Amino acid sequence: MLHVLLFFYFLVSSSHAAVQDFCVADLKAPQGPAGYSCKTPAKVTVDDFVYSGLGVAGNTSNFIKASINTAFADKFPGLNGLGLSMARVDLAPGGAIPMHSHPGASETLLVAKGSVIAAFVSSDNTVYSKTLKEGDIMVFPQGLLHFEVNTGRTPALIWVSFSSSNPGLQILSYALFRSSLPSELIEKTTFLDDDEVKRLKALLGGSG
Repeated sequence: MLHVLLFFYFLVSSSHAAVQDFCVADLKAPQGPAGYSCKTPAKVTVDDFVYSGLGVAGNTSNFIKASINTAFADKFPGLNGLGLSMARVDLAPGGAIPMHSHPGASETLLVAKGSVIAAFVSSDNTVYSKTLKEGDIMVFPQGLLHFEVNTGRTPALIWVSFSSSNPGLQILSYALFRSSLPSELIEKTTFLDDDEVKRLKALLGGSG
């Protein structure tokens, strides 16, 4: 009988222990390597756990014919510390999300409309590529380069989820041609000629 009483005492005591159910991001505080500081619980509202920013199609009238709208912790504070986030990708016919990586998360994508080619490249340079149709899902392991291209004749809609509230993003072409990295170093490390490097820097806004 005593051990039963002790068991129930342990349950009751544990239930009253200090439990932090969530850490809603305090967007007014500095962000550190571990994420945002927690908002004072008394200031948390239901709106911190609701985000309506993915309901409208993005503007694809740009040179990549694509739009990415993210729901990361900086926009959706209730995600902070939960290890997940989402994004909406709109692709016009012929549109592409350039080769990029997410250093802080793996990614799962779901094709909701249209048809896209999706692919990632492993660290041994093996390419995993597939044409995806509506309802298909593909996963990209954390940190690996990947891309999507709309190969159909109609707009494509992709829903994306990440295993982090702040997955990070590095677009390869932006890192090379939208930065101040000297052109001569880009030419030596990519084997592109000077004219092509200058063209891409002019297109993407790089210098050097």
